This record gives sequence, C-alpha cells and structure tokens, in this order.
Amino acid sequence: MKKSITALFLCLLLFVGQAFAQTENKLPDWTFGGFKRPAGVNPVISPDSTSTFFCPMNKKQIDWESNDTFNPAATIKDGKIIVLYRAEDKAGKAIGKRTSRIGYAESEDGISFKRKKEPVLFPGEDSQKAVEWPGGCEDPRVAVTEDGLYVIFYTQWNQDKARIGVATSRDLMKWEKHGPVFKKAFNGKFNEIWTKSGSIVTKLVGDKQVIAKINGKYWLYFGEANVNVATSTDLINWEPVVDSNQNLVNLISPRKGYFDSNLTECGPPAILTDKGIVLLYNGKNDKGEDGDKQFTPNSYCAGQVLFDKNDPSKVLARLDKPFFRPMEAFEKSGQYVAGTVFIEGMVYHKKKWLLYYGCADSRVGVAVYDPAIKTPGDPLP
Repeated sequence: MKKSITALFLCLLLFVGQAFAQTENKLPDWTFGGFKRPAGVNPVISPDSTSTFFCPMNKKQIDWESNDTFNPAATIKDGKIIVLYRAEDKAGKAIGKRTSRIGYAESEDGISFKRKKEPVLFPGEDSQKAVEWPGGCEDPRVAVTEDGLYVIFYTQWNQDKARIGVATSRDLMKWEKHGPVFKKAFNGKFNEIWTKSGSIVTKLVGDKQVIAKINGKYWLYFGEANVNVATSTDLINWEPVVDSNQNLVNLISPRKGYFDSNLTECGPPAILTDKGIVLLYNGKNDKGEDGDKQFTPNSYCAGQVLFDKNDPSKVLARLDKPFFRPMEAFEKSGQYVAGTVFIEGMVYHKKKWLLYYGCADSRVGVAVYDPAIKTPGDPLP
C-alpha cells in the first residue's frame, strides 16, 4: 500500500512538474522582464465623465475623456512619472469613430496619479487641422533629449488616413506641433500612405533615459503591419529606410502560427543596451488559420526583438512567445473584448522599469520589472 501511495505521489509530482514546464515563460538575457502587475492597483487610469474642456473645433464644452482612456506614453520630469494617455469622448459609436485627445497625469510612485482636467494635445484651429480632425490625436510615444526637450510621436487621424505626427515641448503641457514626420522625405511619398506607431531609440545615461544617436543620426522604428525604420538629424523630419525601388524595408513582419500573425506594431521608445537595441512591440494574433491557437483570436500580446547596436536595421533575435499577454479581467473587457495589453510607455524609475499599457482599449494599466531580479514572462496558456 505504501509503495502504491509513494508511486502515486511521484506521478503527481511529475505531472505538476510537466504542467509547470509547459506554462513557464523563461526569457532570454537580452530581454526586459518579466513584468509583474502590482496587486490591487490596476487599472491606474480610467474614464472620467466630469472632465470637460471647450473644444475649439466643436465650439462647445466636451466630456473629452468620458468613454475611454488608454494607450499611454510615459516619461520622467522633475523626478515624477508623467503619463500622456489617449482619451476618447462619446461622439462616435465605435473604435476609430470618436475623437481622441491626449491627457496628462503625474505620479510620485507610478501608481497613484493626479490628472489635469483638460487635454494637453488635441485637434484645433491650427496648421494640423486637416490631418487631425475629426479623428484626433491618438496613441502617443514620448521621449526626451539630454537637454530636456520632450518629443512626442502620435497618430494624426482625420478618419481617412493615419499619419505619424511629431510635436515638441519643454513642460509636457504646451506642445508645438510640427506635423507629419514624412511630409518632406522622397517628395512626400510616404506622407500619402498609412503610418503609425513611432518608437524612437533611447539609452540610459546614468539613471536618465534619453534619446540616443547612432552613427550620427536619430533612429525611429515605426509601423503597424510591419516594423520599419527611419532616420533624422533634427527629430522633426524623418526619412524612411528604403530599398532600391524606394519601397519600405520591413525589418520584422507578422509570422504565420505565432502570436504576432496579424500585426507587428511598435511599442514604447526602443532602448540601446550592451546586447543591442531592444524594441518592445505589440503583436496581434490572426483570427483565421494563420493564428496561434494557443492565444485568443484577434488578441494583442507583447513581444520583443533585438537589433544590432551598430546597425539598427539588423535583427539579431526575436521572441517566439509573448512576454506579456491579456490575463486580467480589465484586459479582456471594454472596447476590445478579445483581450489587449497594448504597450506604449515605459520609464526607468528608482532602478525599476515601469511599463504602461492600454487595457482592452478602455483603461490604463501598469506592470513593473526589476532588473535585479530576472523573472519569467507572463505564463503561457
């Protein structure tokens, strides 16, 4: 009898061990993560129907963040974490049919935020009206130069064509819009196509994350269907890397049978490390036969890719499994019920990395990575 119990116990241990091995998500040493969601704090930013401002386009008071608050950028100013998040009003009936504006929230600890009651970047009677109205200003990514100039890349959406726009600021509240980043390159050829999601290359200088130069240029990963790259000498005007026929060079693309089988969309500002340039990106799973059956059809999970630090267009490694995926209820309910953890903002604060992300296109969440304690990514289903 004792031998039978012992054998049963050993079988149980073996089963548990195998189950754990199947779900553990060990990450290579070049990656960031795993990221852990702090208990009981998410979402950290949610819609607020009491916030109103006078819209210069509608010529009336608008409850500008009443429907959804999501897809955030993040940076540091005066020791505080600043999150610039996309907010939608109730003007439309579906994703992409409302007007988006960029809100401002600040925090001492990255968890509890104080928000401004009015947006800081929005469509107006200005030089960008034609490319920003009525869709608005969407999905920001922000970074800062060593001398304190903040640069934001965001989607200018007129409900016809999406374009990456750029604006600059010294205080993160008053922004100077410079317009589409590709308006001049190749006689404006790439200003007439759909472009989104600009992730500029940054580096750590001491404890400060700043915009980096490589080979005398700034580098911007961008793209939604694929990941492409562009260079600049002034941070305002960007020239995509193209082939001999002036077509965009795809650095990575969707892969059949993987979590990123439908889209590969750039995430927060990329980071130059001693291993190379790490780009965190958003992968959308295909809903058809090309998708990864391990993950929900149409869900957005997060991946990472490593580029050569001397040649930002050269891929060295790429995760086959997401390091971050929809797991919590607030990540699988709202506008996007298939599940979304859409990463756009990451800051280095008190020796830890804080990742800010959109939860189901409806809320803002945070997850934390401590480089001193390398842990697995989100467990696999």
